[in-house]
Order: sequence, then structure tokens, then C-alpha cells
Amino acid sequence: MENLGNKLAEYLSSKNLTEDYRRLLSGAMKDPDVQEFLTENNEKIDQEAIAASAASIYEFYNSKNHKSELTRGYYPKLIVNNHRIEVAYYPNERTQNREKRSQYESGFVLMDMASDIRRAKLDDYNGEGRQDALGQALDFIGNYLNNDTFTPGLYLAGDFGVGKTYLLGAIANELFKHDVHTTLMHFPTFAVEMKDSIGQNNVLAKVNKIKGADILMLDDIGADTMSSWIRDEVLGVILQYRMQENLPTFFSSNFSMKELEKHLAVNQRGEEEPVKAKRIMERVKYLSREVVVTGPNRRFKK
Repeated sequence: MENLGNKLAEYLSSKNLTEDYRRLLSGAMKDPDVQEFLTENNEKIDQEAIAASAASIYEFYNSKNHKSELTRGYYPKLIVNNHRIEVAYYPNERTQNREKRSQYESGFVLMDMASDIRRAKLDDYNGEGRQDALGQALDFIGNYLNNDTFTPGLYLAGDFGVGKTYLLGAIANELFKHDVHTTLMHFPTFAVEMKDSIGQNNVLAKVNKIKGADILMLDDIGADTMSSWIRDEVLGVILQYRMQENLPTFFSSNFSMKELEKHLAVNQRGEEEPVKAKRIMERVKYLSREVVVTGPNRRFKK
């Protein structure tokens, strides 16, 4: 088969091209990357598509040497498509990293949480009082990924600073490796924001956004006294939907499940509502399994 580079050179000399354009095309043909591509793909390219090939080669050469706003963040590459030369654009390393970051942040959503929780790893979760919780976390991940049946989440109960939130973040990071999306939110802050949303008339939209997450993690539940409205019309609605749809839900709390039920039974006005609290806890118990996390307070470890 006739050498494609020679054929392209003949095309440039035979056509009635302006001197400037001929010079530009000739420069493109001499580009080392172009020469290497032509040598490697000589037998794959339709010899009759010379005109289109010349245009593509020049586009490649020009894009490689003169970055524009349209191609910023991408690099050109010559490819063979249907026996013709075309130019494809691929994201450079910086763009790839940015896209990976964007995918990660959409797959592991933090709401009112410290950003360093994104660095949490199961491999780093060890030490006194943590073994059972770690084992339960690993069991959940394995069961969730390998079974089609509903897998309850975990209710992490323990004192302040023993690593409950860290474990939630580590679980979320591990699940993201398997393309499972998680939303981790600080529930007391979310409750305040929901109150503010009443005046903006977008409570329902926010609740709907939360309730359908693949995996939902409610951090620090019970840290503040809840109003009846937050307990029943926000938390209750979210948990009811997730129970109906069999969506795993995680909780962390300084209270045990039994203690949380007592806490939820008293509203902000000091009124006791045990039946409503019991209804919430039935949903919590369906969606998760209680695990007690013990050990020293690591937040203030010297």
C-alpha cells in the first residue's frame, strides 16, 4: 500500500491552496506525533479520504499548539474512525482530577459536616471499643453489595468523641468505591434549616431531596430537643418513606435507642408525647441495628 504520508503530501501540492494555508498544512505534516500516527496506521486509513484527513491533521496540529477556550482542559488525539482520520479530545490530568472530584462530591454528599470527614478510612478505624462497630460496618457493606434483599443500616450509639461520625464517613467512602451514593448530614443543623425553610415555602422540596438518597446517614440525632413538627413532619416523613422503600439508613447519637425514645417523647414545650416518639423509633429500629461504640474521647486526645 502506498505510504499515506506521501499521499497527503501529493494532495497538498496538487490543490490550489493559498501559500499560507499550504505552509500551515506542511508544518502539520512534519509534526512528530502526526508522523508517528501515520506510520502506525498507514494500512487502516482509506486512501481516498485524503482531503478530510488533511483537514483533521491540521486541526490536531493547531489544537495541540494553540490552546483555545473551547479545548482548554483537553488534549487532541488523532484516531482512525471508519477508515478516516479524525480528531478526538480527551480530558487532561487536571480535568480528569476535577471530574473525579465532582463525581465524588455528588456521590458522597456532606450536609453541614466538617470537610475532613471525606478523608475517613475503614483501615484507620481501630482501637479500643471500636472492633464491634467496625465488624458490623464491614458486614453491612458486604451484605449490601452482594444481596438484593433489604440490609438495615447501623445505629451508632456512644459518648461524645468516640468516633461515630468518623465511622459513618469511612463507610460512605468505601461504598463510593462501588458506585453507591451516600448523603451524610448533621441532623440538628438540618432541623434548624428546615425551620427557616418554612418562610421560603420549600420544606417539601428539601425533604424530598433527602428522603430518597441511596444511603442516608443522620449524624448526631437527639443532640437537641426537637419540636413536634421536626420530629413528626420532617424526620417522620423521611423515615417513613425510607422504610416503605427499604432504603438503608444510618444514625449516630449520644443516646441509645431506648434513651432516644425518651428524649423524643418530650417536645420543646416540655409536653410528653410517648406515642409519637414510639412511632418514630419503630421506623428507626426497622431501618437500622444498634451498635454501641465505646473507647476514649479521641477529639481531645493529647
